[in-house]
Amino acid sequence: MDQRAELVQQFTDVMSRFTAYFGKHLPEDVYGKLQELRAQQHTEMAGIIYDAMFKDLALAEQLDRPICQDTGVIQYFIEVGDRFPILGAIPEALREATRRATFNAPLRHNAVQIFEEKNTGNNTGKRIPWLDWDIVPDSDECTIYAYMAGGGCSLPGTAKVLMPVEGYEGIVQYVFDTMVERGINACPPVLVGIGIGGSVEVAARLSKKALMRPVGSRHPNARGAEMEKRLQEGLDRLNIGPGGLTGVNSVMGVHIEEAARHPSCLAVGISMGCWAHRRAGIKWYSDMSYELLSYPKGVL
Repeated sequence: MDQRAELVQQFTDVMSRFTAYFGKHLPEDVYGKLQELRAQQHTEMAGIIYDAMFKDLALAEQLDRPICQDTGVIQYFIEVGDRFPILGAIPEALREATRRATFNAPLRHNAVQIFEEKNTGNNTGKRIPWLDWDIVPDSDECTIYAYMAGGGCSLPGTAKVLMPVEGYEGIVQYVFDTMVERGINACPPVLVGIGIGGSVEVAARLSKKALMRPVGSRHPNARGAEMEKRLQEGLDRLNIGPGGLTGVNSVMGVHIEEAARHPSCLAVGISMGCWAHRRAGIKWYSDMSYELLSYPKGVL
């Protein structure tokens, strides 16, 4: 086996274990946020729901099983250097990692081919696992955020181009309408990702990328950070609560990502992550050593 083939094999083996692992363990930031929200509840029902969540997490650890029966559609968000030694091999390596993780974890089969309406049985299919790319010039490293997009948290996903006169007030209205109409499907408390740009596909993509940020992180622009803060405060006042059964704090956070827009177009996209927000990061170096960004070192 030549050196490149060995590197691809190492990458695939680790990504397979990594994909299986993050279906069973919440990243540290999400787990910590749930503990914080649990301590702030005032009603018996809210306490019962949070107790059930943490019992579920403990059983997943004890029994080595996925946190939720819906292990979602696998998505990988890739930031890779143009000098990363196995750049061209990443797509097939991640498909193979997904296939292996499906049977080794095991993960529920969720890839249904359009038109054929047939489940592939291994969580791969046309353009699935979904790969989202950002190429980093003059770099030989690769950072991957992996995500399990469950049916419940995908149901509220939506995007729209607003009339220019609606402005940022229109974005706020759209976020609140979506949360009221569909947010309960995402198993609150939810993480709300918002994308703002000039067209629906840009806004939608950015809304999902917003979910990859650490829970509670703030936008680098002061106005963006203030908008995130105010939206979170307002959404919490809806009192949707854990499981949608009322209570304080309906969201884990609100994250906004943006792209410059055409002067006459203002698009907004919304994605949500459920309480079991299975998003995990891993950073690769050119020799195929790696660093876990979401979990303690050595868990794989």
